[in-house]
Amino acid sequence: MDTYTQNFKVRLGLFVAGGLTLFILAIFIIGKQKNLFNPVFKLTSTFYNVSGLQVGNNIRFSGINVGTVDNISIINDSTVRVDMMIKKDVKQFIKSDCEVAIGSEGLIGDRLLIITQGSSDASLAEEGQQLASSEPVETDAIMASLKVTADNAAVISDQLAEIMIKLNSGNIAGNLNQTMENLKNSSKGLDENMNAAKENFLLKGYFNRKARAAEKMKKDTIEKKAAEQKTIEKKK
Repeated sequence: MDTYTQNFKVRLGLFVAGGLTLFILAIFIIGKQKNLFNPVFKLTSTFYNVSGLQVGNNIRFSGINVGTVDNISIINDSTVRVDMMIKKDVKQFIKSDCEVAIGSEGLIGDRLLIITQGSSDASLAEEGQQLASSEPVETDAIMASLKVTADNAAVISDQLAEIMIKLNSGNIAGNLNQTMENLKNSSKGLDENMNAAKENFLLKGYFNRKARAAEKMKKDTIEKKAAEQKTIEKKK
């Protein structure tokens, strides 16, 4: 009986020691993630929509985790305030004109805050200062835009396919051939009408005068060229 009691106490002691170790380890890990054991300073910013950001999410500056989201509170129907805890050793790099944006860990990862770099001549951010923010682009808006683009591409593809079918079936070629045939027939009809007009005794004098004028112009042109040729030969 004494041996059993002793073994039970030993097991109970080991269980308690193990539990305390795990508890202390958990506190250390959580405290490290929440910067409970590091000197920090606070900054704040406001957004119209935090887009799923949660307390405890990381804050990055120049691609490095420098803090965590401390608190998120609704100020009014169009403003959400986000309080940030930043490691004090990076305070010397956070400028007053830095901006805060909401990003994500990859395409579908957790949300996080991203502090952009400020200008070199700006003053350092002070404790509790509010930094300017830029609103996040909603995933739903991106998907909606992609859907519209895909629908437009589908319509264009259908139209191109229809044109290719018509080309392959010879419809367009047939229409072009018919158009050319119509033009030939129209030209032929016009020539016939002109010939008929020339034979009409009322218009015959008109066409004869035009023919004589054309013949005279041709003769004058030949004589002019001949005179110019003689002038050139005399100069030689």
